[in-house]
Amino acid sequence: MRSFTLLSCSLFFTAFLYAQETKVTLSGHIRDSTSNAALPFVSLRLKTATDNKFIVGTITKEDGNFILSNINSGNYVLEVSYIGYQSKEQQVAVGKLSEFLDLGAIALSPDRSQLDEVTVTGKQEAISAKMDKKVFNVADNISQSGGSVLESMKNLPGITIGDDGKVQLRGSDKVMVLMDGKQTALTGFGNQSGLDNIPASAIERIEIINNPSSKFDANGNAGIINIIYKKEKQEGFNGKVGLSGGLGALWKKKENLPTIRSQYRYTPKINPSLALNYRKKHINIFFQGDNLYTQTLNKNEFVDRTYDNGDMVRQQTKRNRNTNIVTGKGGFDWYINEYNTFTVSGLFSSEKIIDRGDEPFFNQDLSERRRLWQFLEDELKTTVTASSGWQHKFKQPGRILDVGFNYTFHREDEKYFFTNILPTFTGFDAFKLISDEHVADLNIDYVHPLKYGRIEGGMKFRRRSIPTNMQFIPGLNSPLDSTAGGWADYKETIPALYGNYIFENQHFEVEAGLRVEYVKVQYDVNPDHPTYKSDGYDYMQPFPNLRMAYKFNDRNRISFFYNRRVDRPNEVDIRIFPKYDDAEIIKVGNPGLRPQFTNSYELGYKTSWNEGSFYAATYHKSMEATITRIASTIPGSNLIYNIFQNAGRSYNTGVEVVISQDAGKWATFNLNLNGYQNIINAFTVVNQYPEENTFSADKQDMFSGNIKLNALFHLPKQFDLQLTSIYLAPDIIPQGKIYAQFSIDMGVKKPVQQGRGEVFLNATDIANTLRIRRDIKGRGFSYLSTDYYETQVVRLGYSYKF
Repeated sequence: MRSFTLLSCSLFFTAFLYAQETKVTLSGHIRDSTSNAALPFVSLRLKTATDNKFIVGTITKEDGNFILSNINSGNYVLEVSYIGYQSKEQQVAVGKLSEFLDLGAIALSPDRSQLDEVTVTGKQEAISAKMDKKVFNVADNISQSGGSVLESMKNLPGITIGDDGKVQLRGSDKVMVLMDGKQTALTGFGNQSGLDNIPASAIERIEIINNPSSKFDANGNAGIINIIYKKEKQEGFNGKVGLSGGLGALWKKKENLPTIRSQYRYTPKINPSLALNYRKKHINIFFQGDNLYTQTLNKNEFVDRTYDNGDMVRQQTKRNRNTNIVTGKGGFDWYINEYNTFTVSGLFSSEKIIDRGDEPFFNQDLSERRRLWQFLEDELKTTVTASSGWQHKFKQPGRILDVGFNYTFHREDEKYFFTNILPTFTGFDAFKLISDEHVADLNIDYVHPLKYGRIEGGMKFRRRSIPTNMQFIPGLNSPLDSTAGGWADYKETIPALYGNYIFENQHFEVEAGLRVEYVKVQYDVNPDHPTYKSDGYDYMQPFPNLRMAYKFNDRNRISFFYNRRVDRPNEVDIRIFPKYDDAEIIKVGNPGLRPQFTNSYELGYKTSWNEGSFYAATYHKSMEATITRIASTIPGSNLIYNIFQNAGRSYNTGVEVVISQDAGKWATFNLNLNGYQNIINAFTVVNQYPEENTFSADKQDMFSGNIKLNALFHLPKQFDLQLTSIYLAPDIIPQGKIYAQFSIDMGVKKPVQQGRGEVFLNATDIANTLRIRRDIKGRGFSYLSTDYYETQVVRLGYSYKF
């Protein structure tokens, strides 16, 4: 009887469940009918077939996929529309037996009449709906067109450029830079490098990710900058050709100290570029080539050094630089079928640098020149990258397997020739450095869609080696430490696994992930080195991430982020060889340097209205074993040695605000405010080079920040005018502070030749106010430096699409 009752209840309960409305999820994929390319941001509206009542709507994602959730059983009509394409309607029957229905691929045909007449004026929001990244199109940055990627980044919200030319996110230069989602030697595998050597004309967009998921490498506590190269997929043959030129250093900011060669004036810049693309059925071939030639007053730093014994040294470091960079990127996509794509690409970059430098050293009143240090740097950097990838799309939309292999070779061939002029003699010194970097990466990534989200998982394996050889060639009474040369060999092995779970419903979003990395680094050193010996480290660490969001409605949401990240010392940070581009302030690495670990927390809120949006975030970072440079002296010498060390704990706490507002059709304003407090706890370290000495520093604490205002004006006759003003507040740096900086940039552009061509004119730092001023205090000395390097550049450019 009890069994019969339970069975009856079970049957009744089952019947009750089936009597309820079954909620069904529709999914599918929108593509171009001629090229088969995925179409992003396509509008979809589901209506009832009987009375045309609106039920739900959405837009496709960047990969062309869409999902319509919580659909009751019935008969519907799906309307699909996209600018430049013919609209389409499709009958949809939703039953009760399946909770998921795959509508497959829906093809839209181009509307030739619209393509000939319509100009798309819409723009992508800078801050993504998830608030996990900011996306900027390089072409929109009119005031920095024709320059490098580094120059283009200067005007972007949330980014500042440090005194050493590195990109900073929220006051930190611990940024991982990717190219098309991959690390390369061109931009650095550890700390960033080379951003001033990539032409902005080759780049489509820049993504800033402050809180990366576990899918990304754990390196870079400040976040990730992803540089996306241009790549067309249109049917047939098409491309773009461009040419820009300019002049810099139009006015002299400060006269040289006596007896040295002239500083560069009216420095030329030229950047021809060519992009080609050919798409025929299942094959897409692409190429992007650039040549960026520049002359720059790369450095013009005046330093006053004061010692506790009363001695004072006044010096200037003036560096005239000629740079020629040739970059080419090409490859092909093979669309084997609708489920499989194979991609092969390669990149070649050759950067030739010639530096001619003068560095005079005077007494306090400039009546006595104690030394003139002149140098010629001849450096060639060569980078070759080869990548291959296979993507398999399963029949279920959104279920994807990606397998990729990436190999990079980077050679640094550097020669320095010095003339050491003193009152009683003249010496001739030199050194040669060869460094060959080999990196191999294997990546496997898998995405599996769920009813309310997806699961991501994958692995990565990296093998990296950098053999380096430094040869010092000392002259008469040489100041070079010739015993510190020889060879060194850096080896790095990193296997990693990750998993992400993403959940989303009407009001809540959760993204939780975990990345586990094992890292082994071995640095073998020439046994004859007078100070440093072979060293290394290894660890296995978890790096979790969490993002939770609550959506009040379509226009308002709040999000919380947490992640744990690491900053591993780069090879140049531990490189044992002293560098003498400054004869008396010498930089050297530290093989005993260890990784810096960071815990980050952020709470953000975003709201939007028809003409604009408001975004605010408060964040906190706690760093352990902070990596920084320490300036110190040894007894009996006025030489200053800048050496990397782990300085203990530091903190960064701040608030960021981004406001965007359209003023009708004639203007758009974007205001970015970022204020933060930097704290570096007191610490004591032991420097090994050139002899063991102990350095201690008190706690440093300062509130800093920056303000950026971008204004874009749409003028008559299709002229666009952009004004950008940037203010950087004073900030702390190791053992001192950097003073405030201010600049204004301006640019104007106009389409010509029925929109196929474009002409631009821009000028950076139009008031010629930008300079870098630092105040450093060490044990037994202090110095004040001001760098009047070249910041004012005027450029004129033209591009044509075909």
